[in-house]
Amino acid sequence: MSTAYRFDPTILREYDIRGIVGKTLNPSDAEAVGKGFGTMVRRRGGKRVCVGYDGRLSSPALEEALVAGLTSVGLDVDRIGLGPTPMLYFAARDSEADAGIMITGSHNPPEYNGIKMMLGKEAVWGKTIQEIGVITAAADYATGTGSSRKVDVREAYVERLLRDYDGTRDLKVAWDAGNGSGGEILEMLVKKLPGTHVVIYSDIDGTFPNHHPDPTIESNMADLKKVVLEQGCDLGIGFDGDADRIGCVDETGTMIWGDQLVAIYASDVCATHPGAIIIGDVKCSVTMFDEIKRVGGTPLMWKTGHSLAKAKMAETGSPLAGEMSGHIFFGDKFYGHDDALYCGVRLVSLLSRQGGKASDLRKRFPEVFNTPEVRFQIDESRKFPVIDEIVARCKALKDVEIVDIDGVRVTTADGWWLLRASNTQDVLVTRAEARSPAGLERLKAMVIDQLKISGAPVPDFNNPSGGH
Repeated sequence: MSTAYRFDPTILREYDIRGIVGKTLNPSDAEAVGKGFGTMVRRRGGKRVCVGYDGRLSSPALEEALVAGLTSVGLDVDRIGLGPTPMLYFAARDSEADAGIMITGSHNPPEYNGIKMMLGKEAVWGKTIQEIGVITAAADYATGTGSSRKVDVREAYVERLLRDYDGTRDLKVAWDAGNGSGGEILEMLVKKLPGTHVVIYSDIDGTFPNHHPDPTIESNMADLKKVVLEQGCDLGIGFDGDADRIGCVDETGTMIWGDQLVAIYASDVCATHPGAIIIGDVKCSVTMFDEIKRVGGTPLMWKTGHSLAKAKMAETGSPLAGEMSGHIFFGDKFYGHDDALYCGVRLVSLLSRQGGKASDLRKRFPEVFNTPEVRFQIDESRKFPVIDEIVARCKALKDVEIVDIDGVRVTTADGWWLLRASNTQDVLVTRAEARSPAGLERLKAMVIDQLKISGAPVPDFNNPSGGH
């Protein structure tokens, strides 16, 4: 007789399952996810699931337990082994599996781990994740006897990554795998990619000994910048812990931010998809949306969250979407999921074809003055009510534009500011962007004033914590 299982309530997140190993997330949780999610797959008529895991020290044990749970409810499991999250997405799509599950802590610190899932071709998020908890709490499992086998997809995955390369001149590119799970695939990739390639930190090490694996925080890109400058590289590309987010520096060592990359890709994509909807999240610069329009695309501002972006792409038929966080999704020629290795190949290809320097791509955007993403703590019970209060007040203001699809984004004569609640933590997130330094100060003051009226904590714009 199956026994009921209850998860720590903090680990069933909006986009995935995530917790601290040994505290809120253990092999028993992974096995229960296998049973609960596996039951959902079975009840939708599914039979086969692909499973992969990242380079964290806790990942092999979690994968073992997950597979035990999946097979116990009658599923057959293809175990693709250690690799980046997008390799799991590829394996599931390429083999037409009924579902895919990845053990990964993404860019979180080493003590964290988690589980990302896909059902058919779609990401699993929101209510579907909560449904897993309902199934396990009731011990309402499917029955059957499944099997598992090891499947090596690495060569096929690398070939797929290379397929859309169409560069015309060789470049010198520096790559930083950040000791994340994309390291081995990156080494295989650059051996076949035209040009000269310098790779650092490709050894997969779940302790992340060199720097935190989040390429959207500029301090984590210091070693990559150094390689680019010292070795005269045309471009530098970095990945997060599971290689689904990309970061980039040009030949001068200057960051090219996530929203700028989306705009750069848009010029390429819109050449073959004129008028196409290009999606950016609410944290992206207005310069990105303007550039999408300029190159013949139709910009669409949407909610933050990789699962939400994928769902919106599927709904609108968009060939490209991206987030400030470096999650970038190609529907053009690809599967519509976030694959930083593929994005890297497309960027090298684009720069090779277009000629000029990487800094030329960056300099096409008008100068703006902005804050980084600033995160600050708030009591979980006040997180969403504070946003609702500020939305209501801002809608009563004159001479401002309000977007409230995900928090509140307020546009004034100076520029814009954003305040939103994190779906995964007890924090608020803010950003501001203006046409002048003085305008930026006014926008920051407006954010702080609104928070104070609601009796909420205020951000320290001089000390952003980063993250996503």
